[in-house]
Amino acid sequence: QVQLVESGGGLVQAGGSLRLSCAASRSILSFNFMGWYRQTPGNERELVALIRSGGSTNYADSVKGRFTISRDVNKNTVYLQMNSLKPEDTAVYYCNARMRSDYWGQGTQVTVSS
Repeated sequence: QVQLVESGGGLVQAGGSLRLSCAASRSILSFNFMGWYRQTPGNERELVALIRSGGSTNYADSVKGRFTISRDVNKNTVYLQMNSLKPEDTAVYYCNARMRSDYWGQGTQVTVSS
């Protein structure tokens, strides 16, 4: 059983920064990729950023240039650095890891005030 534990969410003013962390219970290199998704009430979960086992990354157009996904393989942790935050970034952010199955964290709330 894979466990993903997120941390780092909170309340921040527009233009501010937050860093989310996702600690995995096993080597993150064992996953095909890991990513961050976000969801707002009444909407589907959307991909924000992902990092593949080889290290390549992808970002949603809405966060390109502002968010950076990275990892520390020694700590089995993936990060999402979020800069220049906007009110529309407000959401519950979920960590995801994909191997043969999808694994999800419990989610962490990010609220950006205007």
